[in-house]
Amino acid sequence: MEILVISGLSGAGKSSAASCLEDIGYYTVDNMPAAIIPKFAEFSAESDGRYDRVALVNDIRGGVDSFQELLEVIDRLREGGTVCRLLYLEADTQSIIKRYKETRRRHPLMESGATIEDAVKRETELLRPLRERADFVIDTTQLSAAKLRGELYRLFAEKGQQSRMSINVVSFGYKYGVPLEADLVFDVRFMPNPYYVPELRYQTGMNDDVYNYVFSFPQTKEFLSKLEQMLAFLLPLYQEEGKAVLVVAVGCTGGRHRSVSIARAVTEYLNKLGYAAYENHRDITRG
Repeated sequence: MEILVISGLSGAGKSSAASCLEDIGYYTVDNMPAAIIPKFAEFSAESDGRYDRVALVNDIRGGVDSFQELLEVIDRLREGGTVCRLLYLEADTQSIIKRYKETRRRHPLMESGATIEDAVKRETELLRPLRERADFVIDTTQLSAAKLRGELYRLFAEKGQQSRMSINVVSFGYKYGVPLEADLVFDVRFMPNPYYVPELRYQTGMNDDVYNYVFSFPQTKEFLSKLEQMLAFLLPLYQEEGKAVLVVAVGCTGGRHRSVSIARAVTEYLNKLGYAAYENHRDITRG
């Protein structure tokens, strides 16, 4: 069993780190008081593997006197044979001030008449013993969300585990609206419509007859070739920026023939490239 305690300065990115660690496979709990950690460790150890990797966020919200107790708890867990490590996140004062101004949140140590800068300086001093005992220290001053994610994967992902972006390829009908979650939208209504072929009208793009009809036209093949080139260029860039889920939407009039056929082909292509791609035909049963 492994427990990773996440602590550090307010505004340094602990919540973002916890979200990423959850994607890696950790069970995460925010704002865990030090006094409760040993009981939680006992519970996790008896969970038949469900909580083998746990990440617990502990910070100034637990009180200014809680950090010595946290260090003592970590020592006791290690003495008992539990793998317990401490991740400390920090950033420079100006970066933290900027983040608080952007979110308009109040720093936990701000008192009446105090500035954010005063609060950050006080917190830095209070957490100094914790930083000195940390197994890992990450300065997020210059780190984008994607770079922080990459650093966490480097440090905590299991061997062979990589940060992967999943891709949801959605077919839809424009008559029912564009999917709200779509990141990339492609309109295939320029293609010849199987709806006007009597023997194909009541079939869908999941049927080979419809699929083969859609791809019997040169413009369809050329479109797919260009689309594949665009996706091959874009997807590594989205992944580099830390995108966890990308939604590619393909639309035709009713969402039953052309868009379904193209979505099938795109999903197959992306899986061949090594992406975790899934197809979802939103309107295939409508109309």
